[in-house]
Amino acid sequence: MKKGYLYIAVATFMFTTFEVALKYIAGQINSVQLTLCRFSIGFLFLLPLALRTLKKRDKHLDGKTLAYFALLGLTGIAVCMSIYQLSVNYLDSAVVAVLFSCNPVFVTFLAFFLLGEPILPRNVAALVLEIAGTLVIINPLHTELNMTGVFLILAATALFSLYGVMGKRKVAEYGGAVVTCFSFLFGSVIIFFFILLTHIPAVASAFAAAGLANFANIPILAGYTLENLPFVLYVSAGVAGVGFCAYFLAMEYEPASVVSLVYFFKPALSPLLAWALHGEEIGGRMLAGIVLIVAGSMCAIIPGVIEAKRPRAAS
Repeated sequence: MKKGYLYIAVATFMFTTFEVALKYIAGQINSVQLTLCRFSIGFLFLLPLALRTLKKRDKHLDGKTLAYFALLGLTGIAVCMSIYQLSVNYLDSAVVAVLFSCNPVFVTFLAFFLLGEPILPRNVAALVLEIAGTLVIINPLHTELNMTGVFLILAATALFSLYGVMGKRKVAEYGGAVVTCFSFLFGSVIIFFFILLTHIPAVASAFAAAGLANFANIPILAGYTLENLPFVLYVSAGVAGVGFCAYFLAMEYEPASVVSLVYFFKPALSPLLAWALHGEEIGGRMLAGIVLIVAGSMCAIIPGVIEAKRPRAAS
């Protein structure tokens, strides 16, 4: 098997199993606390690859670039991933996985407004299908889903899309591994100081009074047990570390359009895993939504994969 496709397979497996693994420890560990753990370990896994990339490109990180990475860490790690993991407490893991898989299409439109990248007809078709699939799953007129969870996962999806577009500005210069590694670092540092802030009595009382008890007196080490430790290590070292490493290593061998196949498989496979491991039902509406979202992914991804392969075939 070609190295690029091997890395894609590893990344797909890790990203697809994330929500299913997270469901095993939902409610046991504070979502902000778990975010700190995941991305601190993820940073350590990515650091050797990032340093190798910096040396290979003969690049150094100045103050302005580090400040930009800090903004990325705030947006895509500290805020996005905390509310993303919190959403699993309110929704089935399959619903979270499928709705979050819409983010590549929204990236296309954010890139148009923020980076001036063109929007192709297939992107419009993909967006229509993705939105239709999302509405079918949520069923806003007669929803049975917890709307707090729906709001959280949609907000996390929007923030992750923004994180991807903002990161794109630096990827060409520094490489994806460097951008991701240092956004992990700053995201973890921001979360750590936020956790310390929540232990100030006045701040903790304010969060509790606002109905946000999850953000008051956030622990750092409490909640970890021998029973949940394997799942914590899996979503930290496995998904955040190995998964992201494989994702960015794949980009060194294959075009981004090919690597994005990860998001094509995720909405189809995650519900099957959730059904097999958690007994989560795949109802008719859920199945119809998955079909629409996968069709949207095909519209956005498959033409790009074909175009990426044409020069190789001609050469």
